[in-house]
Amino acid sequence: MQKLNLKKIVFLSIFALLGWGAMQVPFSQLVGAKGIRFSLFDFYGPIAGGFVGSIWGLIAVAIMQLANWAWHGFATDAGTIVRFFPMLFALLYFAKKSRWMLLVPAIAMIVFWAHPEGRQAWYYALYWLIPMAAYFFHEKSVLLRALGATFTAHAVGGALWVWIFNMKALLWIGLIPVVWKERGLMAVGITLTYIAFNFLMSIIAQKTKIQLPFIKLNPKYSLHENKTTL
Repeated sequence: MQKLNLKKIVFLSIFALLGWGAMQVPFSQLVGAKGIRFSLFDFYGPIAGGFVGSIWGLIAVAIMQLANWAWHGFATDAGTIVRFFPMLFALLYFAKKSRWMLLVPAIAMIVFWAHPEGRQAWYYALYWLIPMAAYFFHEKSVLLRALGATFTAHAVGGALWVWIFNMKALLWIGLIPVVWKERGLMAVGITLTYIAFNFLMSIIAQKTKIQLPFIKLNPKYSLHENKTTL
């Protein structure tokens, strides 16, 4: 048991270090927040729950985010603080199929519409129906699972953003044609990262004597499988 716990700590430490590194590679500018960018971590973070479960996944991602926060001087601006939460909900969505996760986008829509600017751009929040629809394909398609996860993060972020920054309705409306491209690319990124990591871990498990029984691998994307279904 002690040896197993040591392996888990070592694995999570390496996983967290890789995640911290992914945070240093910018992906795109976050509209409405000067100096805040999406990074490759947005591809990497959600998959943690898929391998080690919700609790340990949350711990690993929290460590990554806290380490990155410390590295950048413990910035206390609202934009930085808000960015902590969406990824945690994306991880929970990706980790397992749960009806409770359907409440997240539903509540986000209500919160968004409760704001005056959100009511004027009410149709922006309809994007958050996507994780509800993707829920029914959670165990059938990793791509739709990833799409649901990234739009869950989007829902949480949007609901917080409209209240904290009072972003104008015209800006929300202007983002509508951008969001599907950005989140679609993120879903593809999450999918490819998950498959690559799953395949790599299956190679380690089969080609070495290192056994990591606490990691849940998907046999569809492991070394011994020839078929990969997105």
